[in-house]
Amino acid sequence: MYTSTFTFAKRQYDAEFYALDDVIAQIAKSIPGYLGEESWENQQTGLISNVYYWESMAALQSLMKHPEHMKAKQHQSRWLNGFQVVIAQVTGTYGDNGIEHPLAGRVVTTQSEAHQERQA
Repeated sequence: MYTSTFTFAKRQYDAEFYALDDVIAQIAKSIPGYLGEESWENQQTGLISNVYYWESMAALQSLMKHPEHMKAKQHQSRWLNGFQVVIAQVTGTYGDNGIEHPLAGRVVTTQSEAHQERQA
């Protein structure tokens, strides 16, 4: 599993931003391997982080290469005052099921574990 974390400082949003953001959200949710997302805002800095969860790198790349996502990247400076994207492989997840979470109840198998299982 993978995460893509998109952290940004927002500028003024307009109707085009909201429309494009909605289209991209619907595209992401339609991609096989999309597991869910979370959003966080740091009240001290004003930064916002959206964390997207993916079953595979191929699923994540399907969104990254989609024409609507590419369009958003080309126009991001209109709506954002800086951003950072972090893509990470999930090596584990656990909880007490006290909160809803996109990965609750999922078993994580890393590539190295999958390789070891194939070798056994």
